[in-house]
Amino acid sequence: MDGLSGFLKQNAVKVENEKTAVSARFLDGEKKPLLWEIKCITPAEDEEIRRECLRRAPVPGKKGQYAAEVDADLYLGKLAATCTVFPDLNDRELQDSYGVMGADSLLKAMLTPGEYAEYLNRVQALNGFDVTMDERVEQAKN
Repeated sequence: MDGLSGFLKQNAVKVENEKTAVSARFLDGEKKPLLWEIKCITPAEDEEIRRECLRRAPVPGKKGQYAAEVDADLYLGKLAATCTVFPDLNDRELQDSYGVMGADSLLKAMLTPGEYAEYLNRVQALNGFDVTMDERVEQAKN
């Protein structure tokens, strides 16, 4: 493929969903860990999540002035919830069983702190947040 044809949508390699065991505490009938499925989102979806996580923060040294900043913890929780295909974190029965409302709250209720941190890492990696531009250039050369 020469020129711009490699950039056409039909020629782009799709980011496949990932199935992974997130916790050894959720088991199937054969006592094997249940696999969770996560997906990559679009930049437009990511932008919407970031917009939802904006908060006003006072500007140091500037009385009465505020700047918009992203609440990183809220953003990561919403990102992980949006990227989770299975289990369905919006399922009312599942949320009721943990006594929470909202997909991101359910995720935090289901997982231990360590499991949650590792899950956030996996979601970020699938969405390309773990690879630097230098690493991408190096991969392209090979």
